[in-house]
This record gives sequence, C-alpha cells and structure tokens, in this order.
Amino acid sequence: MAKEYSRTQRIGDQMQRELAQLIRREVKDPRVGLVTITAVEVSRDVGHAKVFITVMGQDSAADIAQSIKVLNSAAGFLRMQLAKEMKLRSVPQLHFHYDESVSRGAHLSALIERAVAEDSQHPADESAKESKE
Repeated sequence: MAKEYSRTQRIGDQMQRELAQLIRREVKDPRVGLVTITAVEVSRDVGHAKVFITVMGQDSAADIAQSIKVLNSAAGFLRMQLAKEMKLRSVPQLHFHYDESVSRGAHLSALIERAVAEDSQHPADESAKESKE
C-alpha cells in the first residue's frame, strides 16, 4: 500500500513552488541573494509554516542573517501573494529559517575527499605487497 501523503505535506510542497517563484519575481531587495527554498514544514493546524532556505554565493553568517531578516520582514507581503495564488481558506504565517544541511554536506564531502587524498599519498603497506607476490 502506498504511503499516505498528508494534506500538510501537499500544502508545504505547493507553498515551496509558489514561494520560489514569488521571491524571484516580487522581492526586489538587493540584500536578498539567490535564495533556494529547500523545504516547507506546515503545522498540523495550517497556522504556521517554517520555510527553510539556503542562500547561494553568501557564505558569511552576517549575509545569511541579513537575507533571513529581509525575508521575515517581507513575510506578510509574501503571505498575501500566496493567498492570491493558492486555494486555501487561510494561508499560514511564514517563518524563514536558514537550512544548514547543504553547507554541512559540502563540508563533510570536502573532509572525505581530503582523507581519501591523504590515504592515496601514503606508501602501500609492505605486508600487502608481500601477500600479492
């Protein structure tokens, strides 16, 4: 049997698609960089939504915090635009949060690559060479 796909998940997925378009088209603030919405978690009562974002090209904490601040201040405007696009009785309040999973994944990948490079620089074990002969 297929896994149940709840209403809040469907709302979150649609909000993610709509918000990506709205932020790209409507938010003209230069302090907001290239924003990617990674996930939207909607509460069960559809009153609040956590919007997780990453900001491409901005690695400093100050730049990221600035983008989050601008998006949170534009949340009312974005909510009003979402109400026009989506067929919902009430649109959830938006709360923007930074998603660290992408940067954490890139950091772990770099660590793994560095470890593999260091392993390849070490000479092979003498016992391993003798067992092959």
